Amino acid sequence: MASLSTAKRLVVKIGSALLVDRATGGLRADWLAGLAADVTMMRARGVDMVLVSSGSIALGRNVLRLPKGPLALEQSQAAAAVGQIRLARAYEEVLAPHGIPTGQILVTLEDSTDRRRYLNSRATMETLLGLGVVPIVNENDTVATDEIRYGDNDRLAAQVAVTIGADQLVLLSDVDGFYSANPHSDPSARRFDVVDRITPDIEAMAGEGVSGLSKGGMITKLMAAKTATAGGCALCITEGSVLRPLSALEQGAACTWFTAQLDPQLARKRWIGAMKPKGEVVVDAGAARALAEGSSLLPAGVVRVTGAFGRGDPVAILTPDGHHRGQGLIRYTADEAGAIMGHRSTEIAAILGYPGRAALIHRDDMVLS
Repeated sequence: MASLSTAKRLVVKIGSALLVDRATGGLRADWLAGLAADVTMMRARGVDMVLVSSGSIALGRNVLRLPKGPLALEQSQAAAAVGQIRLARAYEEVLAPHGIPTGQILVTLEDSTDRRRYLNSRATMETLLGLGVVPIVNENDTVATDEIRYGDNDRLAAQVAVTIGADQLVLLSDVDGFYSANPHSDPSARRFDVVDRITPDIEAMAGEGVSGLSKGGMITKLMAAKTATAGGCALCITEGSVLRPLSALEQGAACTWFTAQLDPQLARKRWIGAMKPKGEVVVDAGAARALAEGSSLLPAGVVRVTGAFGRGDPVAILTPDGHHRGQGLIRYTADEAGAIMGHRSTEIAAILGYPGRAALIHRDDMVLS
C-alpha cells in the first residue's frame, strides 16, 4: 500500500468545505496554517508539492454578498475573479514564513486535451518545481464555460498529477475514505482501506457527497482515481478537516488508497508510444547515441523532417539508415522543425524570429524502442 513516507512528487487537493468557514464565508486561517506546516514537512524531505485548491468562488461570493445556493455562470465567474486574488494571497502569506515561494496556475479542460497546451502546462509546472516553488492550481472559472470545464477539482487534481508525473495524489475530503454506500445515510456502510482495481461493483457503490460548499462527490473522486491510477499515480481519499491533515494521514488516519499498477514515468511512456505518429524526424549518428544515453533531441542532431504536424503532436524518430528509434511529442510545428534542424539551440530565436525551447523533443516526452 502507498504511504506518504515514500512520496517523491505529491499533489494535494483541497476542497472548499475545508478551506472556507461555512458560517462566516472567510478562510479558516488556523487550518491553512496547519496545512502550511505539513507542506513544509514534506518539502524538507525533498518532496515536490503541488496544491490543487478550491475556494475562489466560495470566497468571492462572500465578498460580493451573493445569495446562497446555485449561482448563474456569470455570477460564478465574477465571484471567482474576486476570490482568486484572495486565495492566492492567502497561500503566499501562509507559506512565505516557511521560506516557500508560491505560484498560481489557472487551467481549463482545454489545457489538458490540447497537446500543445498540455506540453506548455507541463513545462511550466516542471520549471516551477525545479525552482522550489509550490504551484497553487485551480480551474480558471473566470473564463471557463461548461464546454471547457472540468467541473470539479477532484478530476482536475488527477489530471495535474498525471501531467507532472506525480506518484501520489491525496484528496482531502469531507469523508475519511471510499465506502460501500454513503456513510452519512447508511450506518452499515463499510470503508475500504485499499482498492487495487476499480471494478463495476466498486463504481456502483459511488454516491454523491453531502457538503454544501463543494461540488465533488464520490462519483467524481472515483473518476479521479481511474485517471490517476491509469497514469501511474496512487490516490488517497481521507478526511481533511483536522489541523494537520497530512501529518494525521502519516500517523494512521482512516483513508482509502487506490493503488497504481505502473510507475508514472512508465505509464506516460506507454501513452506516448501508443499514439499514431503524424510525421518523422531523422537524426544523425551522434544524436542517436545521445538519445541512447538519455538526452533530449536537439535541433542540431536532426537531418530531415517529414510530415504535417503541429506542436505537441507525436512524431517518429528515425536513424540515418531508416531504423525506427522511438517517438515523442514534438515542441515545434513541421515548418518550424524544418527551419531549425541542423542548427544549435542558441540560433533558434534568430531563425524563427522568436525564442523557443532548446529541445525539439524533451526526453520526458519521448519513448525509445
